[in-house]
Amino acid sequence: MFYRENGQFKTSYRKDQQIFPILQDRAFILLLIAVAVFVVPMFASDYFFSAILIPFLILSLAAIGLNILVGYCGQISLGSGAFMAVGAYAAWNFGVRIPELPLLIQILLGGFFAMLVGVVFGIPSLRIRGLYLAVATLAAQFFVDWTFLRIPFFTNYSTSGSVSMPALTFFGLDVQTPTQKYIFVLLFVIVIALLAKNLVRGAIGREWMAIRDMDVAASVIGIRPMYAKLTAFAVSSFIIGIAGVLWGYIHLGSWEPLAFDLNRSFQLLFMVIIGGLGSIAGSFFGAGFIVLLPILLTRIPAMLGIPIGVDTAAHIEHMVFGALIVFFLIVEPHGLAKLWSIAREKLRIWPFPH
Repeated sequence: MFYRENGQFKTSYRKDQQIFPILQDRAFILLLIAVAVFVVPMFASDYFFSAILIPFLILSLAAIGLNILVGYCGQISLGSGAFMAVGAYAAWNFGVRIPELPLLIQILLGGFFAMLVGVVFGIPSLRIRGLYLAVATLAAQFFVDWTFLRIPFFTNYSTSGSVSMPALTFFGLDVQTPTQKYIFVLLFVIVIALLAKNLVRGAIGREWMAIRDMDVAASVIGIRPMYAKLTAFAVSSFIIGIAGVLWGYIHLGSWEPLAFDLNRSFQLLFMVIIGGLGSIAGSFFGAGFIVLLPILLTRIPAMLGIPIGVDTAAHIEHMVFGALIVFFLIVEPHGLAKLWSIAREKLRIWPFPH
């Protein structure tokens, strides 16, 4: 059997409640991190870093933040693109106006201001939910788009409305080449993913899930809905804001408000739904699906020798993408994370039938 759990005894509650209680899972995760940190930079090309790995990691981070709000707390949000924009512009304004400010502080300040905006627009969740809450968070998207388009202060009075990043340094180390940017983003993703995983396993995570399942029953047993919902908005917006800073600083380099429009919010929501609601691993699966599928759909016709125009390929990409989303939602409503969980369970009981 691939999973031989005999002999793996838990002698304390601490060992029984660790993130990966099975030795094989811990070894797999450590091996995966080691490969990502040491092996991938040795063999991946600049295109692979810039077009696939870096967008995948940053979008995975944003999906983790949105999954905390939607998947764990059950609060529908269509304003994640706005929170990314707040994080990116807040960090950029601090960097422009205080040039000596370290890059790490800029990123954390971007996440902090995104958290403040998220809490403000999360206040309606105390009285409304469902589609009404989705409309309220959609208002955040429109308001933030209008703010960065119409108020020149936030773009440092740029005539074009776009902003650009200078060369980045992190505690004296350059963050300029695709490999350096990849390592920089990867470290952020590893740290925040582990923090988020521990957070959802703790007391606050159980409160979020109680609110998600039945908020009236949760309030009856002593859980404060206001505290649980606003903390979910705060943590979610903070992580999404950091992802927005990394998206603007590392992936784009220069951007305008349309880089964080409503399409970005829908893209993140699709990642969470496809990857799996209420699953940190599902956020990575959903981001990988969203990032890789368009690339595969544009390359497969060329590999088969089928001449297709650019506009036709774009339409086919949207059609196939939508059909696959519907297919996955019908076959497995709990997302790709559930398929991964089923595969792991089959490995644990193999070769026995049940």
